[in-house]
This record gives sequence, structure tokens and C-alpha cells, in this order.
Amino acid sequence: MTPDAHRPSRLRRLLSAIAIAFALATAGLVAPAVVAPTHTPAAEAAVYSTCTLSRCSAARTARTGWSSLGWPTSAGWYSWPYGQYNYTGGTFQNRERQLPLNATYSEYDVYPRARGAARDAYRIVVNRSTRETWFTPDHYVNFYKL
Repeated sequence: MTPDAHRPSRLRRLLSAIAIAFALATAGLVAPAVVAPTHTPAAEAAVYSTCTLSRCSAARTARTGWSSLGWPTSAGWYSWPYGQYNYTGGTFQNRERQLPLNATYSEYDVYPRARGAARDAYRIVVNRSTRETWFTPDHYVNFYKL
């Protein structure tokens, strides 16, 4: 069972917040604008101390590949084995503030593809000084330490 198995869905939480806001506004207790829900990804993000998901193995392989390239810091396409390419977006801003603060991070795609092909949601995020690495299978919603 994944760590997310018991977490309510985003839609359910949003609908619940809307129902509460409507009930309070209808009762005249608060103005609707005061309680209108907003989407805040940072509040929903989570960091896990280990990675046991099925795709963690691919993330570890990607970490080895990027390490062999010297952890490039410039965004762009990089040659990967078997005639494929992989992409790094360069600096990861940690806007979610879920990873340790006061660090500089780089982000790298996990799965190689043809040069110029569309990117997917799978990334590894690496602390540039310590090389601590996190895998995010859902584009920065959850982080799993490798």
C-alpha cells in the first residue's frame, strides 16, 4: 500500500471545502469571498524518507546516468545510452518548500526519449552540494528520498 492510500483525494477535499464555505455563507456567518478555497500545491506536497514505489528503480538508474555526466546544471538535452536523450530543466526552485531549505537543487528527467520529445512528470531532484536525491513521480507533488 502506498503512503497516499489513506489520503483523501484532492477533489474530495476541494468539494468538502466548497460545501463548508457555502454553508457558512448561506448561514450569514462569513462572506463567501473570505472562505473561497484556493488550490495550494505546497500544502498538499509530501516528503517521504524512503522510496519503495515501483518506479524508484528507474529513478535510481537515472541518478547513476546523470552522475556519470557530472550532474549538468544547464537546462537542455543530453546524450543517453542506446541513441536516446534525456533532459534536465536546470535549477529546481523548491517553491513548494518541501525539501530542505538553504540549498541549491537541480532537476533531471528520469526516462530518456527521442531528442525533443515531450517530457513526462517523472523527475529526480538533487541537492547540488550534498547530492541527496529525491524522486518525484508526480511533478513535485510528492518527494521520495532515494
